[in-house]
Amino acid sequence: MSARLPAAVLWDLDGTLVDSEAYWVLEERALVEDFGGVWTEADAFALVGRALTDSAAYIKDHSPVDLPIDELVDRLVTGVVRRIRAEVPWRPGARELLTALREAGVPTALVTMSYRPITDAIGDALPGGAFDLIVSGEDVTHGKPHPEPYLRGAAGLGLAPEECIAIEDSEPGARSAAAAGAQTIVVPSVKPVPRMPGVVQIPTLVGVSPTDLVGLPGFAALPTRS
Repeated sequence: MSARLPAAVLWDLDGTLVDSEAYWVLEERALVEDFGGVWTEADAFALVGRALTDSAAYIKDHSPVDLPIDELVDRLVTGVVRRIRAEVPWRPGARELLTALREAGVPTALVTMSYRPITDAIGDALPGGAFDLIVSGEDVTHGKPHPEPYLRGAAGLGLAPEECIAIEDSEPGARSAAAAGAQTIVVPSVKPVPRMPGVVQIPTLVGVSPTDLVGLPGFAALPTRS
C-alpha cells in the first residue's frame, strides 16, 4: 500500500519556517528607540503572529513613534528583509519537511502576514517552485487571527480548508487556521501557545516526515493522497 500523504500543507512563515521573530523585535526596538521610546519584551510578545498593520497601530499606541501606518510598516519590512537577505534563520526541521513535501508531490502554500518583499527574500533562498501559492499580508482584508488568510490559502489550492494541514507557531496563527477549518499543528517558538480544540502541539519539526503529519494523535480523519 502506498504511504498516506496530506492533501496539502499550508505554512506560516515567521517563527514557523524561519526563526525571524528576533529580526522583527530588533527592528521594532530600533524604530521605537529612534523616537526616544522604550520597547519592552512584553511589547514584542504582544505583536507575535499579528497582522503588520495591527502591529504598527500597537507601536503607535505604545510609543512616541508618530509615523503613518504605511510608513511604519515599510520601515519594519525593509529592515527585516535586509536581515533575511544577509542570513536566513531556518527553524529546525522546517526546510527539510518542506523539501520532503515537494519531493512527494504534496501541494504547499505559504500563508503569512509578512509582505511580499519578505516572502520574495525567503523564496530566493529556496529552490524554485517551493510553494504552489503565496498568501501575504497585502492579499487579505483581515489578518490573523481572522480565518481569511487560511481560507484564501486553501481556496487557492482548489481545496476545502478541512482537507489541509496548517503549520503554525503562534496563538493568532493557530486560531486563524483552526477557525478556517484546517487541521492545525503548532510548533511554539518565542512564546507558549494555549491548548485549543482542533490544534495539535508538537515540540519540533525535526525528523517529521510528510506521512507523519497525517497520523498525529488528536487529528480527525482527513482526506489524504497516496
